Amino acid sequence: MSEDQPVRIHCFAHAGAGVSSFYSWTESLGPDVRAQPMLLPGREGRRGEPRVTGREALLADLAGLFADPEPGPYVLYGHSLGAMIAYTLTRALHEAGLPGPALLAVGACPPPDAASGLSDACAAPDEELLRLLDEVDGVPEGAAPGGFWYRAVMPVLRDDLALASSLRTAARKPVVGGPLSVPLLVVSGADDPLAQPETMAGWRRWTEGRVVTRTVPGGHFFVRDRELPRLLGRACRVVRRATAGLVPAGVQT
Repeated sequence: MSEDQPVRIHCFAHAGAGVSSFYSWTESLGPDVRAQPMLLPGREGRRGEPRVTGREALLADLAGLFADPEPGPYVLYGHSLGAMIAYTLTRALHEAGLPGPALLAVGACPPPDAASGLSDACAAPDEELLRLLDEVDGVPEGAAPGGFWYRAVMPVLRDDLALASSLRTAARKPVVGGPLSVPLLVVSGADDPLAQPETMAGWRRWTEGRVVTRTVPGGHFFVRDRELPRLLGRACRVVRRATAGLVPAGVQT
């Protein structure tokens, strides 16, 4: 790997979102790391494309980007729904015998064998879903039934929660080709009621690789704050040094 080649961190957002949460990450990530937000169909610049709600459609959308990746190591980070997407992609590459990420990082998402308040409510009435969202400050102030937010975001959110539920179900099936061995960084929000640190620790069961857990300030949407990209930037630089043979492989943050 060239000494001046940055580590790429491919980022997957939470349900109902595009990729705007990652636009401010560049400075906080620090040197030698480049964020590459991954936009799913049906939002922002891909608004006209059908949204995906199942594992196979998701992988069909992503597989071509990762089956023949750019040279050098890369990292996957997923937040909430995005964590299940990042895990699903990592597992699919493993099962296909293809190179996977040097590090998988997940945030604000219970492991697949734990209850998940939002994805478990994917078919719940609006009132129940909105109550859950309100508990984590997921409804903008001033949003009103029939208004722009309800018309623009709720359909995307519901499809994304259906995708999350589908991915969690699929993840509980046996892994083809043996367990994952990818290093795993698990990040919790100190005040996140949907994915508390003790629940997030259950991700240790989902890889045989080294697992590091970290808790950062904030609630469910700590992806919008500066501490997360700082943490991920440090982890990516460890990956960079490990790939260059300067430190033992693993996750050290």
